[in-house]
Formats: sequence, structure tokens, C-alpha cells
Amino acid sequence: MTAGLGLTIHFFVAFMVVTLFYVGSRMFWFLTRYAVVSGLLYGMAVYLFMYWVVLPYVFPKFRHSIFNDVLAVVVHMFLIGLPTALVVQRYSQRAMERQR
Repeated sequence: MTAGLGLTIHFFVAFMVVTLFYVGSRMFWFLTRYAVVSGLLYGMAVYLFMYWVVLPYVFPKFRHSIFNDVLAVVVHMFLIGLPTALVVQRYSQRAMERQR
């Protein structure tokens, strides 16, 4: 039961992260034009929010370590932010081509 709840929350958070980038890309054109840079920066922003706001709030005894933080930044940049930006860019271009 607990594992299922954790998995559900994890996918909900991931869905919200992607949705937030998508909505932002509708307001700020440079997020899709410069997808690699904006994706990497977005991954860093997601890391900062999750590790410096959410985790300390949910787990008050949460402590940072250099190795874990460096690994988490790299994972968030290259496995969350970058794929999110590239997928949004790709499907935004298809939507723009259909409108023409």
C-alpha cells in the first residue's frame, strides 16, 4: 500500500513538472527555441525546489551531502529537464506546422 502511494505521488509530481514546463513554453517562446539550455536550467530549478524546499519540509531531518547533491543535480538536468524540454519542443513544432 505504501509503495503504491509513493509511486502514485512520484508520477503525479513528474506529471506536474512536465505540465509546468509545457504551460511555461506557451507563455515564453524561448523555452522551446533554446530547448537544450532551457531544459538543463529547468532541471536545475526542479532540483533546487525539490531538494531545498520540498524534502526539508516533508522530512525535517533531511541532510544534504556533496556526493548526493551533485548526483541529484546531474540526474535532474539530464534525465528530467532536458528530455522534458526536447519533447515539448518537438511536439510544439508539430502543432505549429499543423496550424499553417
